[in-house]
Amino acid sequence: MRLSALLSAARPRLPPGYRHGMWPPDSMAARLRNPPGQRRRKVFVKPVAKDDWKVFKGDTVQVLAGKDAGKQGLVTQVVQARNWVVVEGLNTHYRYVNRTAKYSGTYIASEAPLLLSQICLVDPEDRKPTEVEWRYTEEGERVRVSLRSGRILPVPPQPREDGVVPEQWTALSPRLHRWP
Repeated sequence: MRLSALLSAARPRLPPGYRHGMWPPDSMAARLRNPPGQRRRKVFVKPVAKDDWKVFKGDTVQVLAGKDAGKQGLVTQVVQARNWVVVEGLNTHYRYVNRTAKYSGTYIASEAPLLLSQICLVDPEDRKPTEVEWRYTEEGERVRVSLRSGRILPVPPQPREDGVVPEQWTALSPRLHRWP
């Protein structure tokens, strides 16, 4: 069997007309908001190629438009299918949750997504917004480079889907292992 067939079988296929949101596609919230057989209005998004994507989870960005324009924050979530970026503590709105017969409920703050055009990466040298482009080093490694200062912006370590960050693994002490 071909490797591409195995890899495509492992990736879940999304139904036609699926609308991406802030939740993972295989979660219960996604199933409730995308019921089978229901057609929703199409959302038109200018696609950004996966190789051209420049903002990753863990980057520091500055908001360019909206009520939090000029503020800087850390990217907590990226939804590439909709060109969305969620910034920690910025673009918040309050929603009412947990109203039951015994409990009156409460308001909680939650961050709303920002479009990719509404944010800009921050140059670590002078903490000002900068444009970024992909370049290759002499060793052939592909890196992000700030056009403001020419400095390399390293991509933060990305966790796997199960939440594990391989770069942060630590070797366990041999005393901790118990072999049968």
